[in-house]
Amino acid sequence: MKDESQVKITLPDGSERFYPKGVTALEIALSISEGLARNVIAAKVNNEVWDPTRQITEDSLVKLLTWNDEDGKATFWHSSAHLLAEALEALYPGIKFGTGPSIEKGFYYDVDLGGQTISQEDFPKIEAKMLELARQKNEYIRKPISKAEAIDYFTKKGDEYKLELIDGLEDGSITLYEQGGFTDLCRGPHIPNTGFIKAAKLTNIAGAYWRNKQENKMLTRIYGITFPKQKELEEYVTLMEEAKKRDHRRLGKELELFAFSEKVGQGLPLWLPKGAMLRERLQAFLSKAQARAGYTPVVTPNIGSKELYVTSGHWEKYGKDSFQPIKTPNPGEEYLLKPMNCPHHCEIYKTSPRSYKDLPLRFSEFGTVYRYEQSGELHGLTRVRGFTQDDAHIFCRPDQVKEEFIRVIDLVLYVFKSLGFEDYSAQVSLRDPNDKVKYIGKDEDWEKAENAIVEAAAERGLKTVTELGEAAFYGPKLDFMVRDALGRKWQLGTIQVDYQMPKRFGLEYTGSDNQKHQPVMIHRAPFGSMERFIAILIENTAGQFPLWLSPDQIAILPISEKFADYAEDVFFQLQDHDIRGFVDHRDEKIGRKIRDAEVTKVPFMLIVGEKEAAEGKLSVRRKGEGDLGSMTIEEFAAFFKKEAAIA
Repeated sequence: MKDESQVKITLPDGSERFYPKGVTALEIALSISEGLARNVIAAKVNNEVWDPTRQITEDSLVKLLTWNDEDGKATFWHSSAHLLAEALEALYPGIKFGTGPSIEKGFYYDVDLGGQTISQEDFPKIEAKMLELARQKNEYIRKPISKAEAIDYFTKKGDEYKLELIDGLEDGSITLYEQGGFTDLCRGPHIPNTGFIKAAKLTNIAGAYWRNKQENKMLTRIYGITFPKQKELEEYVTLMEEAKKRDHRRLGKELELFAFSEKVGQGLPLWLPKGAMLRERLQAFLSKAQARAGYTPVVTPNIGSKELYVTSGHWEKYGKDSFQPIKTPNPGEEYLLKPMNCPHHCEIYKTSPRSYKDLPLRFSEFGTVYRYEQSGELHGLTRVRGFTQDDAHIFCRPDQVKEEFIRVIDLVLYVFKSLGFEDYSAQVSLRDPNDKVKYIGKDEDWEKAENAIVEAAAERGLKTVTELGEAAFYGPKLDFMVRDALGRKWQLGTIQVDYQMPKRFGLEYTGSDNQKHQPVMIHRAPFGSMERFIAILIENTAGQFPLWLSPDQIAILPISEKFADYAEDVFFQLQDHDIRGFVDHRDEKIGRKIRDAEVTKVPFMLIVGEKEAAEGKLSVRRKGEGDLGSMTIEEFAAFFKKEAAIA
């Protein structure tokens, strides 16, 4: 039993220990084992990440964090951002600092160089300075400070960016962190000392507007990553090299899938013939699965009246960050480029009276939407300004919500399995209970929606993580997060439960009691967007798509132009079997034709010469496997059909 001078510490396994008030996470770790204490870099105290050296003065739930924990890595990388800043201040006197957060892989710091310049050629000397400072094993010291003291410190230092940040903080909530000769405005937390950082690499340099506002000054953003072991950095560098080979922007150009044009506009991809074929195959694949699942296709315009989005609530939440309204010659009449499909589908629901017997109704659409993204945020196909959602909206009775949600989970998992997406996680995205102003609707509706998602995910055995504050403004959701070749997480599939939009649009159905009731709306998109999905697919497969999906499945290679007619005849016969490809009529040697087909990742090469033409056969080669022997056209078609079957 504890006395007044003690605190009760509950560990993740439920065990309880008693320590003197003011104990730190490091001291708790040391009481368990010296080995654990050497590896603890942060702690989660009552679900808040703390410095491991911060005193605990009340009964707490404590989880000790190491490099193997996501929160541990985030703390390590945020501390590394401070180390980068210390190195930069030593090398570039007069530099001023914006913000330096951790990101999913590493960290960055936004800096104002004051007329000085930094390029990638300077990275080695900055990295060397970081490691020199790291070897000093300087402690990260947390210092609570008054607002007046903070203003005085950064005024004397002449750092207007920190002063602007302080202006938005409340007195009593401000802390500085100091390590070695560097002091920064920071909430923390941080690792015990710089000695934990054993390997450092700066990865990129870019421009970034201060506080992400285009009217502000452009700062220099320096990206980096650090590790507790040199070996881990070497493994990361190897992974980066492989990722460059798989980069969807490079492969998209090499495989002639898509392009961008400054004249067309930033973030607006142009789909080339092969890319268009890839999209069509994906769309046909999902359309077939949706038809089996009872979805009805609909089509809506690419623009909508501004009032449509005022009614839905999207204009209030996102209007200032969207493309601005399109004005017509009629005064007061305004339209928007369609930012989402759901309001249009609500209006389709209203075109007829609905009965409880009609529900659920499942409307699907491959609808292109447009959202304004700042130019600095655009990234190949993963972040664009115009993209096509494999969107659908299910209108159902409240008693049907969980069953429909489970059916959508099954559809998403079928899509992922068919396309080889194995490295994914399911994220239950809920509203922030401490900031409900961001959301619309009654608490009871949110509770019902959240419970339906949690129960449906549990029934399907999904391993989920819960993220507070990540819900849509109208309802909670289940997001499927997929990792790309760099290990970065991207949201692809999403399923959302919405009690609010049907209410805002006045949607009704007549129940079995002959009374009017409000349906529940489920938003879902297994791909998320065609653009992002294809980007991750390119990187996961390195452009070697599943056979059924490949834009060019065969290359017919005549040995000489004497066999061009036979090659064309083979091509037309295989088209009848829904096998796509081309005839390579170039005046090149057959070895060159084979190599070129391999480079462009064509799965099958069909070589035709005198013997093949005489016997009505093909000499078949498969990429990566070589010669498969001679086959008749019908034999190859049957073989191909079996190989191209969707998993």
